[in-house]
Amino acid sequence: MECPDGELSILLVDDSRIAELNKSYLGRSGPTNVIAFPMQEGQFDNINPYLLGDVVISMETADRESKIGGSTTEERFNELLIHGILHLFGFDHEGTSEEAEKMEAKERDLIKLLPK
Repeated sequence: MECPDGELSILLVDDSRIAELNKSYLGRSGPTNVIAFPMQEGQFDNINPYLLGDVVISMETADRESKIGGSTTEERFNELLIHGILHLFGFDHEGTSEEAEKMEAKERDLIKLLPK
């Protein structure tokens, strides 16, 4: 991602905690798999140029989704982490289908870089 000095925090939570965050920050009910809180945009974007933001992942949801998708929890975690990091870099999948396709392509490219 051409950001060798970038910093981010990763918070692993359960479904009840991510549901709280989902409601508080996004106005959505229930748990989700990943939420990203970018620090390179908004009111405090100039605090630290290397601070990308926070990625919050529900491990309960990751585990459940891995079983549904036929993968391991670690593989699903890696997918969600990449997805969250891409959000920190401004990628979006909820806008146009073109934006979603661009994000999905980048996710596939980055997943290929992970060790098997």
